[in-house]
Amino acid sequence: MQKSKYLVATDRDSLWGTTVTTVGYEEIAPYDEYPTKGHADGYYFDLQRGRILNEYQVLYVVEGEGKFTSQHGGTHTVTAGTVFMLFPGEWHTYAPNTASGWKCHWIGFNGIDPDRRMKAGFMSMEHPVYGIGYSSGIVNLFDSAMNAAIEERPFSQQMLAAIAEMILATAITTIRAQILTKDKLHSEMVAKARTIIRQNLETGMTIQQVAELVGMGYSNFRRLFRTHAGCSPAHYQQQLRLQRAKELLSATNESIKEIAFKLAFDSADYFSAKFRRNTGFTPSQYREMNTGIATPEK
Repeated sequence: MQKSKYLVATDRDSLWGTTVTTVGYEEIAPYDEYPTKGHADGYYFDLQRGRILNEYQVLYVVEGEGKFTSQHGGTHTVTAGTVFMLFPGEWHTYAPNTASGWKCHWIGFNGIDPDRRMKAGFMSMEHPVYGIGYSSGIVNLFDSAMNAAIEERPFSQQMLAAIAEMILATAITTIRAQILTKDKLHSEMVAKARTIIRQNLETGMTIQQVAELVGMGYSNFRRLFRTHAGCSPAHYQQQLRLQRAKELLSATNESIKEIAFKLAFDSADYFSAKFRRNTGFTPSQYREMNTGIATPEK
């Protein structure tokens, strides 16, 4: 059994950043013929010769198993709970095992947003397979995509684009979390460090002191924090202090200088420069926008 929908995107849809080209689901019983009939031109392929598409696809095997091979990714056994990706211009072939068959969802998409994410290294032709396990959340997203594709209401492309991005983000973050949680001790240390930083935004606690409190040397702590959090501990602390500054500017009458001192910035000028770089506004401009009260910068 197969159900699929091939979609058309307008030039205006392309301005959104992602457009969805196809959504589908197939159930291949043991010893059934594969590939199934009914693929649109450009999608049907010979298993031995493989094919090259001009789009991204995310496929999710929910039952059964099979083989997937791509030019840069090599050959993989894909079992239940496996996501694998196809890339524009990348040769590939795949099929369920004859004796097991499979149940598999897919969604195809294109656009400047996925191109940018690939360039940034969030996904890679060399690592196209993600063993994420069974996820009812991802299954629900694929079902939602199929429903939206079938209904094809006005602006459905934008809804489908959001679903495609959620599927991709869920797969990538799930496997990333699995990798990091294998290092449970360090993962817990970083989680504890985040809590300490949040609780001490107004105490002047340094990152060196945070490292001491979690029982690590400063250099190792910075390296592990960046690995688990995606940024340095100093950047994390400063971003939280700037968020706290927004709250203080909106909810209190404290001066810019008092807020800068409270949040352990070196000076009011330094605080104002960092705030403007982060928000595009000076602290006094931000306060006036949110409260209607004009105040001097110092």
